[in-house]
Amino acid sequence: MAGEKTRVDFNAPKSLVERADSVVEILDISRTRLLIDALEDELEELANDEEFRRRLSDAYYDDRVGYDTVEAILGREEAMRLKLLRESMDRTPATPKLEDDLPSDDDFYDGEIPEWTGSNAPDASDGESRT
Repeated sequence: MAGEKTRVDFNAPKSLVERADSVVEILDISRTRLLIDALEDELEELANDEEFRRRLSDAYYDDRVGYDTVEAILGREEAMRLKLLRESMDRTPATPKLEDDLPSDDDFYDGEIPEWTGSNAPDASDGESRT
């Protein structure tokens, strides 16, 4: 893996280190190579795990992780998709504004406001209204 490197020191159970040392001897690789490969494999598996992806999305939408973190884990295309979804969720729908006041009932109905009565209700048997 190319790029800038960071030294990482950590404590691990002795039995795990002994198992790792046995594997690196058989594979004829360094302990560091084994750990890097294992970490890359685990991160790749997590990036494809639906539960992890949901948790990562939730953390991104809640501002607990940034875009760069999402891009580093999921890649640019998936990170952009989440960014676009987040931006669409952040938008507040526009409030409609009327330029003029609403018309009165008289103006709207041109002076006549029809009133529903049983006599002008549709007849269920013929589908036509009675007048």
